This record gives sequence, C-alpha cells and structure tokens, in this order.
Amino acid sequence: MNDPLSRVLGQKVAGTRVVPLMLKIVVIFTIFLLVSNFTTNYINLMLNRGEQIRLLNQLLVKDLKEMHVFANNQFEIFTFNPDEAAAVRNLENAAMRNHRGERSVSFGVSPEGDLFFHAAEMSAPDRFGDERALEQMNAELAEGVEEGTLNFEHLGYQYFGVYKYNSSWDMFQLRAEELNEFYADSVRIFRNVSFIIVGITMIFALVGIFILRFILRFVRVITDNIMRMQSDQALQLMDLKGAPNDDITYLGVAFNSLANTIDNLMGIFKKFVARDVAAKAYREREIRLEGTKRELTILFTDIKSFTFMTETLGTDIIKLLNLHYDQAIRRIHAFHGDIGSIIGDALLAIFGTVQEDAENKSLQGLRSAYSIIDVASNLRTEMHKRREQILQQRGSLTEEEENVYRAVLLEVGVGLDGGQVFYGNIGSYERMVNTVIGDNVNSSARLEGLTRFYKVPVICSEYIKDEVLEHSDEYRFVELDRVQVKGKTLGKKIFWPVQTSEMDQDLVDDLHSFTEGLHQYYQGEWPEAQRHFETCKLSIADVFRERITGKTAPEGWNGIWTMTEK
Repeated sequence: MNDPLSRVLGQKVAGTRVVPLMLKIVVIFTIFLLVSNFTTNYINLMLNRGEQIRLLNQLLVKDLKEMHVFANNQFEIFTFNPDEAAAVRNLENAAMRNHRGERSVSFGVSPEGDLFFHAAEMSAPDRFGDERALEQMNAELAEGVEEGTLNFEHLGYQYFGVYKYNSSWDMFQLRAEELNEFYADSVRIFRNVSFIIVGITMIFALVGIFILRFILRFVRVITDNIMRMQSDQALQLMDLKGAPNDDITYLGVAFNSLANTIDNLMGIFKKFVARDVAAKAYREREIRLEGTKRELTILFTDIKSFTFMTETLGTDIIKLLNLHYDQAIRRIHAFHGDIGSIIGDALLAIFGTVQEDAENKSLQGLRSAYSIIDVASNLRTEMHKRREQILQQRGSLTEEEENVYRAVLLEVGVGLDGGQVFYGNIGSYERMVNTVIGDNVNSSARLEGLTRFYKVPVICSEYIKDEVLEHSDEYRFVELDRVQVKGKTLGKKIFWPVQTSEMDQDLVDDLHSFTEGLHQYYQGEWPEAQRHFETCKLSIADVFRERITGKTAPEGWNGIWTMTEK
C-alpha cells in the first residue's frame, strides 16, 4: 500500500492489478473531453479555412483584375514603344505591390507553358512546371472559359490561385498564394487553442479528481477492506460511518450484511468441523472427500456410571451433558485441540491437525486431559455446595433428591494415544464427516476404559510419554502395567501421568514403592512384589494385591496381563 504506483494504479491481487474506479473515470472522461474539444477545434478550423478560401478568392480576383487592366495598358504602350523587357518589368513591379506573403506569386504563362513574367520573392523558373494545371487552363480556354480558380504546384510548393486569359499578350495571368503560408496563421491558432484545451482539460481533470475522490471515497474504503479480508482470509464489517446515502454506500451496507451472515455461518460451520477443515474450506471454497496419513494425538474421554445417570435424570441428562461439555470443549480448544466426535457420554478430541501445533500435540493433549478432569471436579464441588445449602435449609434430602445428587457427581476418565492415523473426510458429497481412523484411535478408547480398572483419572501410551518428555518435565509418567486389551494380540505399556506440581513426599514414596513392586511383578517375583505393594497406599496397588495375593507367577510369565473385558 506504500508503493506510489499502487496508490495510483491500484494494488495487484493474484497477479492482476485492480485499477481504481476513479482512475478509470478520470482517464476516460479526460480522453473524451480532449477528443471532443480537439474535434470541435478541427471542425472549426476546417470551416474557417473554407471561409478563408472564399475571402482569398475574392482578394485574388481583385488583384488579378488590376493586373489584367494593367497588362492591357502595358500592351497599348508596347504598341507605340515595343520594349518588351520594360513591359515585363512594369508588370512584375505592379504585381509585387499586391503580394502579402513571402511566397506570394503573380506570373504570366503562355499556352505552351513559357513564362512571360514572374513576380515573386523567389527565383523564376524557365517554364510553368505543373503540366496538369496548364492542360486544365487550355482545355477550359478551348471551351470558351477564359478565367477560373486553380490548384497547382510551383517551385515545390502547393498554391491556390485564380487565372484569366489575356488575349492581347496571348498568356494566362495567374495570381496565387502558397497554401501552407496562407494557412500558417490558422495552424498557429489551432496549435495555441489546442494547448489551451489541454491545459484547461488537465486543470479540470485535477479538479475532477478531487471531486471524484470525495464522491467515491467509500469505494476506496470498500476496496481496501475487501483486499485486507482476502489477505487475512477473514470476513470483517466495514466502517461506513459518514458515508453518503448513495448506491456505493448501499453496496457497502449490503456487503456488511452478507459478511455478517457468512461470518455467522462460518462460526456455525467451525462448531461442527476441525479448525484445519474450516480454514481449508474457506481457502479453497470447497470440501473434498479425501484424507491423508497424519501423526496425531488422540484424546478419548468418557463419563463413568452413565447408565445410572440416564435412568435417574431422564431428559435432564442433556442439560448436564451440555453443562459439562461446554467447559470441557472450551478447555480442549484452549490447548489447540479439535473435537473429532461426541457420542453421548463419550468425546473424542484430536491434537496436531494444524501444522504449528504439531510439535507439542501430546503435551497439549495431556494438559487438556487434566483440564477436563478439573471441569468434572469443579462440577462435583459445586453440586456438593448446593447439597450442603439444602441440608442447612431443610435438614435432609429426599431419596429421589439423593439419587439426583449422586447422578450429577460427574466422574470422567481420559485415555491418550498417538501415532499414524488416517485423517480426512469420509461419506459422500451429499453428506460427509471429518474423522480420524486408526489403531491408535481405538487404543485411546481402550486406555480410557482402563482408568476404571486402575482407579486413576488419566492413562496414556508410551508414545505420549516419549513425546511429552521431549518438551516438558511437568509430568512424571508412572508405568502402570503391561496389558493386552481385548481384541489385541500384543501387549503394551500403559502410564499414569502425574502432575509434578501436585506431588508431595508421601506421593513420591508411594510411587517409589509401587514402581519397585511392579518391577518384581514383571520379573515373576510376586511374593516380593506383594511386599512392596503392601507399603503403597495408592489405589493402583490394590489392583495388583488382588491379582497376586496368595499366587505365584504362571508358567511362561512374560509380564503381560490379558484383559478379558473392554
């Protein structure tokens, strides 16, 4: 916008210069004005030249008559005194007195073309050089016409003149003016008037520019706003304050109305699709059925005891879900996640779909996981406060109210996994959805299910652990087990990410005991493992105490526990 050329000729958009409307109007009207004025001036010149030729003809005829009378008088003198040279000299001197220009000529020419006399500032030729003009005069003389007008060439110049046959001397007498010299004044006037026309037109063009700039000022406002929106790939409302009530302002108002509608639709659209899908649709103006392999982080969260909640709350379960999801989704978006799907009590979120978020996708996913846990915890705290208020007011709750109270005490589990998945749009061009498909997606759901079994809020895979530790030390990853979930043939390590900011010495000691017990458990030293588990106060140790108490490791033990249910 700071380029002076762009200010005058307009900015380039996608390689094409957008020429300002005002410039086009000024240029076109300036051209029209110049052409109109020059045409008028030229027509005036031509009309004046016609009138000049008429006046010139009258003057030349007058001069020729005087020359003809003088020539006849000279012939009478020549009859008494046959001195031809003196007669020629007298004719030339008399003719020169009527000449007005440097190239004015008067001469006598015989029917054969020989010059009898030549009155001019220029040197006289031997013969009259324009044979065509000579033939014209002879032809008209043969028809009895002794005088007329004549256009001819003489000494390299174009002349207009009149002639008359003098029978006494047997010659044609010509009086003529060179055309360029004769028209010189009119050409000079035409040139001067043309300069005046150009000057006046330029002055009025400048005045017109200022007037048009003022009248069309909001065209520039609208154009600049649209160009900025196109560059930013975002619709905005134009500031039309102070705009006049004309059709240009109406276009701006109509655009604002359309932009507001599209912006609302885009806002609605973004609520149903991931950020990258919305951005691509805005950029490419279409959504295609396509997908690619992407390395993403998948978060799966589910509400525990949902069947009891549904039976207790009935249709009010929708209000509770919306209350929970409103906060949970806000937290996911705050950590640059996108919602993949919501199915009743389950929510799937994806991290890393936008390129700039890809590097820290697992860390952002883990932060979102604990933020979702906090949302449920805050809701339980709020419900507990309301229960206490009712107890203070009434002393007790009915059995139905107690059931409702237990139903609204939301508890959620979160599973996290990541890796190569298929990410894209599936369905048809009539109806499509953006989805993520892959083993790691299913694994995240399995890991969430294990939170109920191991009594921890969040469980993640080794992939999440490794990627988070590359960028942050805000979590300590406690290995929980090596499990083979139902439907899988291979075992994998699962981890409980613990926020280091929440750890105290007791927790550190308990985690140490659990880790030592788990190591012995993997080695098949179950009695020794049980001893460590007994010193651990964490609920996860209960799982292993129940699993190994009074038992020994089975034959061929590899440390992998096979789950019999999802």
